[in-house]
Amino acid sequence: MLRAAGLLVAALAGAAAARGAVAADDACALDLPTASTQGALVVARVDPRCRVDYAGRALRIADDGAFVFGLGRDAHAMAALTVRDPAGHAYTRTLAVAPREWRVEKVDGVPQSTVTPAPDIAARIALEQARVAQARQRDDAREDFRFGFARPAKGRISGVYGSQRILNGTPKDPHFGLDIAAAAGTPAIAPAAGIVSFADPALYLTGGTVVIDHGHGLSSTFIHLSRVDVDVGQRIEQGQRFGAIGMTGRASGPHLHWGMNWFDVRLDPGLVVQPPP
Repeated sequence: MLRAAGLLVAALAGAAAARGAVAADDACALDLPTASTQGALVVARVDPRCRVDYAGRALRIADDGAFVFGLGRDAHAMAALTVRDPAGHAYTRTLAVAPREWRVEKVDGVPQSTVTPAPDIAARIALEQARVAQARQRDDAREDFRFGFARPAKGRISGVYGSQRILNGTPKDPHFGLDIAAAAGTPAIAPAAGIVSFADPALYLTGGTVVIDHGHGLSSTFIHLSRVDVDVGQRIEQGQRFGAIGMTGRASGPHLHWGMNWFDVRLDPGLVVQPPP
């Protein structure tokens, strides 16, 4: 008798959960791409009254329901999002993530002290990188990213996102950005509007460094600049000059490195520019 009652309670609870999932699905259906790829920025939409969670983070939802999230270089084959309606009912929606093949790039001639730094220099680099990482945690309601991205400089593409880097014969971390080779002093312009959240002309590893925040946790990072022409907190518009190309920090020649982040997830800038390089 008790066992039968227990089974009935479990069945009723299961039915209620199923009804809740359907209700959430009906009220908070996602307008989500059918598939994406590693390193991509994903733009989607949901009823703005709903909540969407991804990778342990509650995503910022715009007034019209638009939201973004990022897929890292080594993102798994399926990305799972949890959606909750105003009543708290939840369901899970998945996004297929296509794998990519990564190049191996050998770069010689960079200062050896930046490849195998002494302990005191390594400690300095760690502190500087922590400052940049903190700037990337900004989460403004601004939606500057919605107006598109342009290439931040004219020049030859000399490095691509995701490639395995071998520096002076030493295997290092993958390359998380797009490199544009051009003469020192070539203007570096904002690929999209935003707020300058970090600016420093002399970091040890990355040299002149600028971070522009585009809203909703999405930011662009530019390094190796020969000159920094903006200040933290400054508003910058798409196409506005923020510095000049150089070869400061760990670089073998003058170029602009453009990295893109969704918070701490490193994205491929080559996927957002039109047309892609």
